[in-house]
Amino acid sequence: MVNSTVVKTLYVNPATGNDKNPGSSKFSPLKTISRALKLSTKSTIIQLAVGNYNSLTGEVFPLLIPDGVLVVGNEGTKGRGIVISGSGAYQSQSFGWQNITLLLLGEATVMGVTVANTAAKGTGVWIESTAPSLVNNTFTKCGREALFVTGSAKPAILDNVFVQNAVSGLVMAGNSKGEVLRNIFQKNIIGIAISDSAAPMLVKNKLIENRTAIALSRQAQPVLRQNLIANNTQGGVFVNGNALPNLGNKQDNGENIFRDNGKFDLQNATSKKLVSVGNELNPAQVKGLVELIAVKKNIQVVRTLFSDMAGHWAADFVEALANKNLINSLTDGTFAPNNPMTRADYAALVAAAFNPTPRHPAPNFIDVPKDFWAYNAIQIAAMGGFVGGKSDRTFSPHENVQRLQVIVSLVNGLKLPPAQSDALLCYSDRNTILDYARTAVATATQQKIVVNYPNPKQIEPSRFATRAEVAAMVYQALVAIKKSPLIKSPYIVSNEGIWQVE
Repeated sequence: MVNSTVVKTLYVNPATGNDKNPGSSKFSPLKTISRALKLSTKSTIIQLAVGNYNSLTGEVFPLLIPDGVLVVGNEGTKGRGIVISGSGAYQSQSFGWQNITLLLLGEATVMGVTVANTAAKGTGVWIESTAPSLVNNTFTKCGREALFVTGSAKPAILDNVFVQNAVSGLVMAGNSKGEVLRNIFQKNIIGIAISDSAAPMLVKNKLIENRTAIALSRQAQPVLRQNLIANNTQGGVFVNGNALPNLGNKQDNGENIFRDNGKFDLQNATSKKLVSVGNELNPAQVKGLVELIAVKKNIQVVRTLFSDMAGHWAADFVEALANKNLINSLTDGTFAPNNPMTRADYAALVAAAFNPTPRHPAPNFIDVPKDFWAYNAIQIAAMGGFVGGKSDRTFSPHENVQRLQVIVSLVNGLKLPPAQSDALLCYSDRNTILDYARTAVATATQQKIVVNYPNPKQIEPSRFATRAEVAAMVYQALVAIKKSPLIKSPYIVSNEGIWQVE
């Protein structure tokens, strides 16, 4: 039998909390993360207030974050002022006793916090043979490395900052894989160290002002794409042992940018020839046996990102829609990705994106006058089957649209063929999907239209959809009808290899 999982939130505030409180609201918070973890079950959200979480405030290290638990601070500031600092002994299966701050188990998630471990040889986060997510955090002032990944781990390491750690920002060892996407590594001795047989994807990261940006050893085989490797005092990528990085091929150019590094951009200290395809580097800064293959660049006019989208998880989706002239900035040049989207804004977006053929009579919504800015778009979207009114003939253009409404709208508007309900097994909170919408959600899931941030397993149907989420799902709908190319994102839900909640 498949059991539903109840999602609960526990609030923690080291200044005003008390571990005797239930922690179920901001007004009765717990004092420590340690206590919240003891009260947690799978899918629990632990919401942290601004403050210092250390041994002086009662924390007991290391903190073990269980499978499915989500620890959240403030993503928008990458955890500024929400500082988890401490060290405790942990015995690794592979590396013996270690001094660590956090251990991430299963598919735990940590978002929007700052982690520091100033102990000698201290590690901020340890990941061993698990598949957690680290998103929009800051890792700093760790005595050794900020993040150590080993075993068969497959983490998602997205949009974090690794700065001023004593040895490395990130170490990947064992047979680990996973995604390292859009992170900043700055002022570490080594930005990223990859060893053993580790083979992660390193995409769109910035490695600047380290001593060495990336150091590879043993049989490491990372894939490097679209990274900026600049102003590192000693060098860019150093390859040793039997390491063999993938620096591009004719079908998939590397597009890494090497610039203003000290002694080398790329140094191959192995006996094997490396092949670099489509990377921007100075041949005089290439050492060892390396074949450089240049490719002609296609000149494209690329629309400037909105001022508040840099590093945002949905930046690629929003930029792609902007380049199609389907969305525009607000008056201040921002997109406000985390704000909810109104029904009027949604109608305007789907009308522009899909230009639907009329299938229904023109509506006469009593609260949408003809001089309303979105009148025409609402008419087009309604006649095309994407939106509808209420029983009292209102449209409520200023109301926020729910995530479930967006998903049902896209499936109905595009008249997508229905899918089997077992596609819903990939959601831990599928019991919250209303009966009328289950087939539509299953269909959208099968078509890879659903985008769930931060946890792909939680659809949260009744929550208001953010502008970023709507943009991502509309773009995915364009992909589904073959009107746009695929954008890779860990938040796109796929029912391939469905998991069940036990």
